Amino acid sequence: MTAFEVDQITERVRRYYTLVDDGDVQGVVGLFADSAVYERPGYDPIVGRDGLDAFYRGWRVIDSGSHTVVALVVGASEAAVEGRFRGTLKDGSEVDLRFADFFRFDDDLLFVVRTTYFFAPMV
Repeated sequence: MTAFEVDQITERVRRYYTLVDDGDVQGVVGLFADSAVYERPGYDPIVGRDGLDAFYRGWRVIDSGSHTVVALVVGASEAAVEGRFRGTLKDGSEVDLRFADFFRFDDDLLFVVRTTYFFAPMV
């Protein structure tokens, strides 16, 4: 993997969070491949651009907020993110949480799989 490819993937992932925080659903969905799959706790797998559009326009419980990328690790056609999100949910409650995202890319650097995990005390 070249430094140029690492830079491209890094830019693509950072752009994703900027677009989400700006509420640019069309821009967000455009970063995904047509048949992409997004796996997120509490939801069935979200499949394809139509499913992603429906998620970001309606199903998503977040109203607004901002993502901070704490760490970003890039591998061959994949990236892992440790981050923090602070914002407001649609019910008006405030949220401040840590998350991890894992992205896999196709040859055009579109997301083909995204998986999200949230840091929460469980045991």
